Amino acid sequence: MNTKRLPLAGAIVASLLLGACSGDDGADGEQGDNGLNALVKVTTLAIDDTHCPAGGQRIDTGLDANGNGQLEDAEIDAAQTQFICQPQSAMVSAELIARHQTGVYGLSAAEIVEYYSAGQRIFVVNAISGKVDIIDASLLASATKSSEPLALNNLDKLGELDVAKDIGLSFMGSVNSVSISGNLLAAAIERGDAAGNKTQVNGFVAFYQLNGTEAPQFISAVEVGALPDNVVFSHDGQTLLVANEGEPNQDYSIDPEGSVAIIKLVDGKPVATATLVGFSEFNQGNARHNEITKNIKINGPMASVAQDLEPEYISISPDNSRAFVSLQENNAIAVIDIATAKVDKILPLGLKNYGLDVNKIDASDKDNMVNLQAYAGVYGMYQADTVASYRWNNTDFIVTANEGDSRDYAGFSEEARAGDLVLDPNHPQFAAAKDKTQLARLKVTKSMGDDDNDGDYDKIVSFGARSFSIWTADGQQVFDSGNDFERITAALLNDNFNNNNEENKGDSRSDDKGPEPEALALGKIGQKLYAFIGLERTSGFMIYDVTNPFDVQFVDYVVNRDFEADFTIDTETGEVKGDASLAGDLGPEGMKFVGADKSPNGQSLLIIGNEVSGTTSVYQIKVQ
Repeated sequence: MNTKRLPLAGAIVASLLLGACSGDDGADGEQGDNGLNALVKVTTLAIDDTHCPAGGQRIDTGLDANGNGQLEDAEIDAAQTQFICQPQSAMVSAELIARHQTGVYGLSAAEIVEYYSAGQRIFVVNAISGKVDIIDASLLASATKSSEPLALNNLDKLGELDVAKDIGLSFMGSVNSVSISGNLLAAAIERGDAAGNKTQVNGFVAFYQLNGTEAPQFISAVEVGALPDNVVFSHDGQTLLVANEGEPNQDYSIDPEGSVAIIKLVDGKPVATATLVGFSEFNQGNARHNEITKNIKINGPMASVAQDLEPEYISISPDNSRAFVSLQENNAIAVIDIATAKVDKILPLGLKNYGLDVNKIDASDKDNMVNLQAYAGVYGMYQADTVASYRWNNTDFIVTANEGDSRDYAGFSEEARAGDLVLDPNHPQFAAAKDKTQLARLKVTKSMGDDDNDGDYDKIVSFGARSFSIWTADGQQVFDSGNDFERITAALLNDNFNNNNEENKGDSRSDDKGPEPEALALGKIGQKLYAFIGLERTSGFMIYDVTNPFDVQFVDYVVNRDFEADFTIDTETGEVKGDASLAGDLGPEGMKFVGADKSPNGQSLLIIGNEVSGTTSVYQIKVQ
């Protein structure tokens, strides 16, 4: 099968449904009616005889009016069916022009990516090697759309940064993140101890001087917190921020505090000591503990709030004054005042209501069909992974990829299946939760949902929201993509929707987190701002026009994957059965948007690190 991009002249959007939402959050912090306090446009598929706007193109999906099943061509005319209406204005194209294959599968050989324009180099975090690969991107100046995207391998590796060797300390682990500002590169590396705890000791950020095509020169390393997971420079290049996740070890005998490190840069060089912003003032008995509401999930065994909060990803506001930090496992975002190095607030993200039609999900991997249903009493925690931010009308907005993540360790696990929960007998899904073709298989948390503390669950709460969202800097949701990702991939991929990234087995992730949006990048092309959202499991990426956060429009879904390839990848050992090279790009983990002014060919680029296929792919983004 030769598909690799589903063009959305063949796909997507939708008519826009303008709805007034009450937005009154309940006392438990649910996002009622999508949590909106304004008139917000939500993408939707049209039904039956509804007409496209002038200039739009109608594309039949073959799904019935409920978005389920797959009708034969002969049945479409006689049935109430869904169709997609692609507006004339949605003319952004993404063309794969370059790609690097490591040949290493399932072991995270390509994760976070960065681009150095002066040297035309791509830097890629290679977790299995523990280093940063340096890829020659000079051919991007002349590369064109590939006619064989699955086999493309036209980017060469030039070398690597051996960060552990450069720092020269014992028990150094893998590099987790890389960031570039001007001619300065920063790489975050974790550190373990002699007892075999791999990430529970304070890590470091290593700094390198870049000089065009010359080899990077190590400058110095600055100690930060435990498990530095993301590094980002301020827009003015004067500060580096580090999200120190502080994960526990497997038996939960060691649980470091999460923190954010702030490293000042003076004359282009890092100072010797980082300032750590911690969360101890939110601990039980301390001054700000009352700010930790029950919607901020604190559930580690015997963990203080400071230990339990786990910074994942950072976005710095356009004016460099604030950092928006995702606390993924906690379903919250911390806002940090950079100048004072203080936590300004912690924003609970609340729950997504899967009882609403716009939020229908397929909750089972055992139903053997596309089966999007609304389930009253079932919710999803947003649990943002990647975050980004931008300014519209002099106001900051936060964009989140709502992947979801659980605590699942040998010493403590919050995971269960909905069918294992003891539900309140009056729960609306009491029967459905016992049916494996409906809700019984849905992976949920045991740490939330017993609202009245009587020993049974009043809510079924799952991980992630299968969407991306836009929020105000105060945590008010102004847009959520609802169930776009599942509806769109179901319409285009049919039985291959909600696929895994380790094998081609459609619908295999419906009981977990669906397509699992994780990677996220924002990019301005002309006067419009676009969001690119990577789907970790199904693979590929969505494109949305987010210029106006109150008028978000879906643009395209692009995927370089062969869903007919016969392969399986063991992500523990890297063992491959079959030929995974035929599968394409699997598991987008990190993204970097390169504006036309920094691009070697004058066109905007999107660089993606695909961790399961171990590939780095480069797309040329054009507005037609």
